[in-house]
Amino acid sequence: MRLELNNSFNTIMSKTGLFTKSWVDKSKFVPLRLNEDERRILGLLEAALNVIEYTDRVDIISYTSRTKLMVTYLSEMCSILTGLVVAMDIKLGRSLLQGKDHATNADFFKSIFEIGRRYKIMNPEKMRTTYGAMMYMCQDSMIPDVRMQMGFDFYIPIKTVFRVLEENGLLDILSEKQLLDSSLKQIDPYAGASLRSKISEERKKSSDVLLKKYAKGNDEKKRVLEDCLISLADHESFLMANRVPVEKMRFYLHEFFSSQDPKKGGNLKIGFMNGARLTHDHRTQFFYVDQSLQFWSCMMDQMFLLWLQSDASLVDKDTRYFISDTGQGLNRVQPCPLLRGTVHKILSGVQNEQELSWIGSSVVHLGDRAVPNALMFIDKYRQVPHILTPLVKVLQQLEYLRDPFLVQYIEEEYGSIVGLQKTLLLDFFKHAFDGRGADNWYDAGSCIDGRLTSAWNWTNEISKKKYYRILLMSGFLNFEGI
Repeated sequence: MRLELNNSFNTIMSKTGLFTKSWVDKSKFVPLRLNEDERRILGLLEAALNVIEYTDRVDIISYTSRTKLMVTYLSEMCSILTGLVVAMDIKLGRSLLQGKDHATNADFFKSIFEIGRRYKIMNPEKMRTTYGAMMYMCQDSMIPDVRMQMGFDFYIPIKTVFRVLEENGLLDILSEKQLLDSSLKQIDPYAGASLRSKISEERKKSSDVLLKKYAKGNDEKKRVLEDCLISLADHESFLMANRVPVEKMRFYLHEFFSSQDPKKGGNLKIGFMNGARLTHDHRTQFFYVDQSLQFWSCMMDQMFLLWLQSDASLVDKDTRYFISDTGQGLNRVQPCPLLRGTVHKILSGVQNEQELSWIGSSVVHLGDRAVPNALMFIDKYRQVPHILTPLVKVLQQLEYLRDPFLVQYIEEEYGSIVGLQKTLLLDFFKHAFDGRGADNWYDAGSCIDGRLTSAWNWTNEISKKKYYRILLMSGFLNFEGI
């Protein structure tokens, strides 16, 4: 079953034109991992972002010109960064202070913000409270009036593996598919010690061959190649951590439930009488869940591409934002045609491979009241692994329980470990996909984003479930990704 699901995924992504086994295409969307010097600079950026509280001062209703506020606080950000650099490295700080104004050091400020944006993509769980302010600063610095008064902006494209290899004349290494596949192969955390050791040995051997062939004794080229290989390995690790849990949840759906027989794992039927916003019979709900998980799997596979497009959409000069009260405070509402086009392409590929016609709405909320801008969109889909990874871990750990008293309790309450797994999965597949979760009756439902809203709503109610205490005793912590 697992092989069939993976084959289904590959078919969908190949038909969208997004999925490819070419390392050339992959490398164009993989940011380069930060080096030691860049990590020191990152610390300064995070410290400055924690101090300035940019959005609290700019995204407000005020009689003062917003352009004037932006220039004031962006200039203040530059001053704070300059001061921190002086405290960290007096030599570098002296070179910055020798300039007549901030515009003289524009390249330095651009590089600092690029480091922060690149780091966030590679580490989604980091900079939770500061990333938004950083992106909004970049966004505002691109406004013509603001840029004219400051004399520069904060934006440069993110440094990717492809770009670095191209600059160093090393693109030929991306044609070594077999060696790259071997050197970047991921190790399943549940694999045995002997298999893990074998894969580690293969990875090292393949990497050594690539470095010897393309670095040719040049220490600088060797360093560049090592950085790029590590960055590509980070991407593969990201897929293992984010897409695999979705595929495993699909495996559980097909393993424990049948689209034809409600008696196999339980009846997935939902309706208004039980508080759901949707009304589905068992078969319809089975495929509704399966289709949703397929879409999430494809979205996770293309997350780096989506993140880079989100980054570009926020600073797009042709699609200006406006401030609006979306029901959750003042937010920046901005259309994102580039990002929207990619999402529709993924959705179309998933829809074309369905056994049944697409169930539910195909509406993608982006640049409206529900999902105001690209930043909110990325943050929303970043929750997929936060929801599914803890569930998959618990389901797997239940199979290895050794506490005789806990096992006895589970058997008395649910018949067996499998019975508890089915109870948890039945509850999730029914109530995490029932259309609830929005702040009013008209949002959420069966739209593309509403499916994720509904799943997140289910996580907020899990402490009320009968099986919650057993989850805690089985290793479950929370859905926050920490």
